[in-house]
Amino acid sequence: MKAIQIQEPKRLAQIDLAEPESPGPGEVLVQTHRLGICGTDYSGYLGKMPFFSYPRIPGHELGVEVLAVGDGVTNVQVGDRCSVEPYMNCGKCYACRKVRGNCCESLQVIGVMVDGGLCERFLIRADKLHTSAKLSFEQLALAETLAIGCHACDRGAPQRDDQVLIIGAGPIGLAALEFVRLTGAIITVMDMVQSRLDFCRETYGVPHTIRFSDNGSEVDQMRDITDGDKYAVVIDATGHHGSMSGALAYVAHTGTLVYVGITTAELTFPHPALHKPEMTIKGSRNALPSDFARIIRLIEDGTINTNPWITHRTSFDGVIDQFESFTRPESGVIKAIVELT
Repeated sequence: MKAIQIQEPKRLAQIDLAEPESPGPGEVLVQTHRLGICGTDYSGYLGKMPFFSYPRIPGHELGVEVLAVGDGVTNVQVGDRCSVEPYMNCGKCYACRKVRGNCCESLQVIGVMVDGGLCERFLIRADKLHTSAKLSFEQLALAETLAIGCHACDRGAPQRDDQVLIIGAGPIGLAALEFVRLTGAIITVMDMVQSRLDFCRETYGVPHTIRFSDNGSEVDQMRDITDGDKYAVVIDATGHHGSMSGALAYVAHTGTLVYVGITTAELTFPHPALHKPEMTIKGSRNALPSDFARIIRLIEDGTINTNPWITHRTSFDGVIDQFESFTRPESGVIKAIVELT
């Protein structure tokens, strides 16, 4: 069975694996049909992802088909199309007991800490599969990215007519945008890449976009947009320590800053920037099972249209040659999909 492995930063290789064993109790054997390449995959490839280990088969944005089920499995059956919730939590730690398995103390995310789905077939816990009889494998593969944005939006909890700033218009920022817009908040998106800002205006009708610059002019634009109040909620989806440290300057007094991007670098800011406005800073990690169920319903009923997201496709055999190009912003990639079948 073939798979693709990141053997060390910036080195991909196709490898051969033994066929998976028959599924045990509570397990399912699945076939990967579609796989979305995530920012985490790019960061792992570039050596910038703090939770990544090598060598590693990446892939956690997955549209899969059930091939066989183990004893005791009742939530899926052979032939089901599923999205994968890739967060393997222990079910016993404090976070899991609080029904927050997304940040389990011993969390193992497939494709990051353990091998993922960039292979033909693999075993997975049955409780981590979310079915849909209506969605394509491609749509199901996008549910995990959307779930990250859904959870980040919920962490910020914007209300109707709140001013909300999303920093970074890559896939995770766009996923947050999908759910912030459902709250009725007034959205501003900031990014360094003009084509991404154009996409937000043209596809989502975002009323305000700001191109980040080094001269500080974006602060004046923000004051104009918010009548001087700044933003009730700021979601930083960049994963860049400079942006994340500077994001406090955009938060309104009593507002909330949500970090959904990840960096290995330290964040630094003067304490008064946090204390004076009585700001709330939150991390947002992964997503919850209920997020997947909600997202599948929203795609099924047409509230979320995944078609504009997919800008690039490649076959399994094309991954190694094309992956490097997908990491470059000038490529115009929003979401690249690997077609395994």
